[in-house]
Amino acid sequence: MQQIATAEAISVFDILKVGVGPSSSHTLGPWRAAERFLREIEKKTSLENVGKITVTLYGSLALTGKGHGTDIAVMLGLSGKDPETIPLEEIQDIPHQIKENKTLFLASKKRISFDSSKNIVFLKNKKLPYHSNGLSFKVEEPGGKELLKSTYYSVGGGFVLHEDETISGVSAGELHALPFPVDCTDDVLKNCTGGRKLSEMVLDNELSWRGRSEIDRGLLNIWQVMKDSVYKGCHTEGKLPGGLNVTRRAPLLNKKFIKNKKYSNVDEWLSAIKKTKYDFSDIIVWISCFAMAVNEENANFGRIVTAPTNGSAGVIPAVLLYYLLFTRKEKKEQDIFNFLMVAGELGSLFKKGSTLSAAMGGCQAEIGVSSAMAAGALTECMGGTVEQVLMASEIAMEHHLGLTCDPIGGLVQIPCIERNCMGAVKAITASKIALDSNPEEAKVSLDAVIKTMWETAKDMNSKYKETSQGGLAANISVKISEC
Repeated sequence: MQQIATAEAISVFDILKVGVGPSSSHTLGPWRAAERFLREIEKKTSLENVGKITVTLYGSLALTGKGHGTDIAVMLGLSGKDPETIPLEEIQDIPHQIKENKTLFLASKKRISFDSSKNIVFLKNKKLPYHSNGLSFKVEEPGGKELLKSTYYSVGGGFVLHEDETISGVSAGELHALPFPVDCTDDVLKNCTGGRKLSEMVLDNELSWRGRSEIDRGLLNIWQVMKDSVYKGCHTEGKLPGGLNVTRRAPLLNKKFIKNKKYSNVDEWLSAIKKTKYDFSDIIVWISCFAMAVNEENANFGRIVTAPTNGSAGVIPAVLLYYLLFTRKEKKEQDIFNFLMVAGELGSLFKKGSTLSAAMGGCQAEIGVSSAMAAGALTECMGGTVEQVLMASEIAMEHHLGLTCDPIGGLVQIPCIERNCMGAVKAITASKIALDSNPEEAKVSLDAVIKTMWETAKDMNSKYKETSQGGLAANISVKISEC
């Protein structure tokens, strides 16, 4: 089949990425930017020529960077550590050692002097024109002469653009030819005729990047990380770091049901839950428990799957577990893959037509999008048509329009953790409405709600866009603790 180039080709594995909390745009994005800058140094000069590195954070990155661990992410990225594979204990240990010794092991190859209190600058009163999440890296030779300077933008969901890429708004990795390019819902409907499922179209596109076995392994890994984050979050008690002293609630909810029973692994635990009969109110509690568990892990710099952001990472695992554990349909491993592929495709529509960045669009860009992704994915798995999938996604987002992002203390905790519970329940409700509806009678299309979301984002006051300058954050004071 002839491939047609599209402006922005986004893989499921771009939307669903394994990373480290607490924020995709403020932690994972700056981390990836630091990694890219290391490659830029190697390409344009040499690590041996580096005497000093200064990192300047702008806009939302500066305003909430401490609470989101942006400084930690930058130090880890410059140290050559990868968020997908770094041992979790090193996430706090390495930055602590850098601060104590005032030395950074650049790319794990060369030691340079690095005083984080001076070499990482939080420029809170300046925002770069392209995006609120901007950061620049400057390299000086040992003698003080500037050697290299570059600016990057963390544009949401862990996506990063170099300043040279901002003209098109598309990174080089997103320029790819797909057999079934999709920029809007009309493209989805055109590509899914004759009863073809959305997941089938997504799979055909994914096959243009990689082989089927690699796709299955990648999706299975994503699901395993999701399950592990749920399990760990449900079995780790204590308080979350940062200064708010938030008590982890997922383990308390888990104990309510499992009592004192012990399970050796996540699959044994989930199997026990599935075999137990629960009434509707208990199922709602379990959904909240799953969502909270992921985002309490996220708040603790745990390993999670960006879906489509870290702050909204609990919605999709919670809804997928609802489908697997509490619905009567027969399930196969392929159903999990289909769920993730549909969710990823719907997330890419929001990225193309609006934003995945709370710093640009408020929390509607995070919890709203994740809820829309989960609603559509659940609808296909429950036997819905492509039209019903799109309708469910629209309904979920429609009821998140205008949702602000005002994290207390810049921490991804209040109201972020509870919002994942709400987003998951809304997704399930939206799916049920769509499955019982005739999409031909729908008054609002998914394209219309995506457009409305973006217009709302542009109209929203900046203090409600992940700055901690408005809403709850302005009315509740907290002292942020250092790592």
